[in-house]
Amino acid sequence: MFQGSLVALITPMQADGSIDEAALENFIEWQITEGTHGLVPVGTTGESPTLSHDEHKRVVELTIRIAAKRVPVIAGAGSNATAEAINLAQHAQSVGADGVLVVTPYYNKPTQDGLILHYTAIADAIDIPVIIYNIPSRSVIDMSVATMAKLAKHRNIAGVKDATANLSRPLHTTATCGPDFCQLSGEDHTALAFLAAGGHGCISVSANIAPRLCAELHNAWQRGDVAAAMAIQSRLLPLHDAMFVETNPAPAKYAASLLGYGTPDCRLPLAPLSEAARAQMHAAMVSVGLIN
Repeated sequence: MFQGSLVALITPMQADGSIDEAALENFIEWQITEGTHGLVPVGTTGESPTLSHDEHKRVVELTIRIAAKRVPVIAGAGSNATAEAINLAQHAQSVGADGVLVVTPYYNKPTQDGLILHYTAIADAIDIPVIIYNIPSRSVIDMSVATMAKLAKHRNIAGVKDATANLSRPLHTTATCGPDFCQLSGEDHTALAFLAAGGHGCISVSANIAPRLCAELHNAWQRGDVAAAMAIQSRLLPLHDAMFVETNPAPAKYAASLLGYGTPDCRLPLAPLSEAARAQMHAAMVSVGLIN
C-alpha cells in the first residue's frame, strides 16, 4: 500500500505567521521532483496543534491539489476528541486524500478499550485507509500490539506509523497483524533497522531537508542493495541528530528556511531555534552535502 520515504511535511509560514501557500506549493513540487514517495501534511511536524480547523483543512486541500495523484497523500486527521477526528478524516476523504494518519489521543489517556472504540468510530465513518500513529513520547499512551491486532481486522485500518523506536515492535506487529499490515517508521534514526525488522517505509522529518537521500535509501533497500542503504543512513546521521536537537519542527523549519522554503519560525508555544541549535543544523547540512 504505502511504502518508501514519506515526508512529514512542515507547514511554511510567512513573517506574520500566516500560511505561506506559495512556499508550500514550491516545497511540495521540490519534494516530488526529488523522489519522495508520499506526502503527509498536518501532522505534528506540520504544526497541527496550532493550526485552526480551517487552516488544517486548507493545507490538506492544497497538498492534494499540488500532488495531483503523482504521489499518495496521507492527511493528518488526529485529535483527542473522536468527533473532531471524524470530521477531519471525512474532510480528507472528500477532497481526495489517499489515507489519513490518526494519532493516539493525547492528554485524555484512554484505555486500550478506549483506543479500540476511538479508531473503530473513525474507520467506520470513512472509506479510505486509516494509519494509526503510535507515539508514546507525545501522547503518553502506548497502543499495545494486541490492541493493534484487533483494530487490524477492520477493513479500513491499514497500518501504523510506529514512533516507539522499539525494533522488536515491528516483528510482533507482523506476527499478530500479518505481513500486509502497513508498517511505517516514525523515527529517522532507526528507519533502516525498522525495514530490516519487517517495515515498509518511514514517515520522515529529515526528508523535509534531504528528500532525495531519504528516497534513495528506500530505493536501495527495495532493490536489495543493503550496503548502499547503510551508506546513506550513515551519511544522514548528523542531520537526524540535528533534527531533534530541539523540539520538532523548529529545527526542520530553520533548515527549510536555509533552502528558501518559508521562514524559520514556528507558532507559539514553540520558541525560535537557539543559536547553538542553528549552528548544529547548519553544520549538519554542510556535512551531508545539502548546502555549502
